[in-house]
Amino acid sequence: MDIKYMWVIWLGAVVALGMVISLFIRNKKKGNTYEGGKKIAGPLYSRDEDYFKRKMTVYRSCMAALLILSIVAVVSAFVMMARPYSKERVQDERYCRDIMLCIDISTSVDYLNENLLEELKKTVDELHGERFGIVIFNTSPVLLSPLTDDYEFIKEQLDMIDKSLKVRNSEDDSDLYSTDLSSMYDWLYYEGYITSGTLVGNEQRGSSLIGDGLAAAACDFSDKDKTRTKIMIFSTDNDIQGNPVATLDDAASICKNNGVTVYGVGTKEMTDENRESMKKAVESTGGQFFMEEESGTFDQIVTAIEKSSKNQVDAKMIVQEKSKVEWPFVALLIIFVMMTCIGRVIKL
Repeated sequence: MDIKYMWVIWLGAVVALGMVISLFIRNKKKGNTYEGGKKIAGPLYSRDEDYFKRKMTVYRSCMAALLILSIVAVVSAFVMMARPYSKERVQDERYCRDIMLCIDISTSVDYLNENLLEELKKTVDELHGERFGIVIFNTSPVLLSPLTDDYEFIKEQLDMIDKSLKVRNSEDDSDLYSTDLSSMYDWLYYEGYITSGTLVGNEQRGSSLIGDGLAAAACDFSDKDKTRTKIMIFSTDNDIQGNPVATLDDAASICKNNGVTVYGVGTKEMTDENRESMKKAVESTGGQFFMEEESGTFDQIVTAIEKSSKNQVDAKMIVQEKSKVEWPFVALLIIFVMMTCIGRVIKL
């Protein structure tokens, strides 16, 4: 264990030593001499009583204990102010993986997104050292968050999407109040959070252009670092309702050509045709297709991602400082309790 401010320890030692010396000098000067006040008769007789001797023994023992505890308390306080800490060498590991979360937010997949967003947050927590990004799409895609290692920000964005979807599905005023919205302004804010930019060309209904969303997300990866593994978690029911610029197969080809591995998350509500076409598309990129309702789906995705690349980006040793002030603090609390108990014994 190391001390951050060693001079504070020396100062505490000087103060504690000063306390001991001052008490020693005070007691030596006091002695048994008469220092004034009213005298009473018969004190010598009282001092010979066993009861008096027992009480004086308890009193002197308690006063000695209080003196020792006071000195220890002063020392503990100075030790705490000196900031004791320990050093620990840890390896800072950052993996070569960029992960894009591509989420279909059309109304037809609201039932899919109910549990999906919470599972995605858990996935972010379980994968460490990666960079995450978020793309949402309906008629048109929107890059909600570029690739970043700020995991708290990513989880905040997923929370915002979740709350916005709940607002959109509110059917009456009671539902609005149940989502903690205090005004119409708040309602418009959350509603606009998932509709602004995602309904270009079809503001009234949306059209769930699956291929456009996947292709746009594939283009949001950086091409500067060729060593990084590119992964996408793609959630949709693959129920297209319009004329896309890129079909699902076209988007899968773009992903494959850009080295993006896609892990698709569908639902049991999908038609057989939509399920097979999505499965074929994601597997063509080297990824896998999963059903959201199946147990352990996201655990399997995390396992697959962890196996996708073992390379690390310049893992280096760093020194972390861990504060150790809790022990002096606990000592102070114990001393305070002990001094209080002793004070009660001698009626201080």
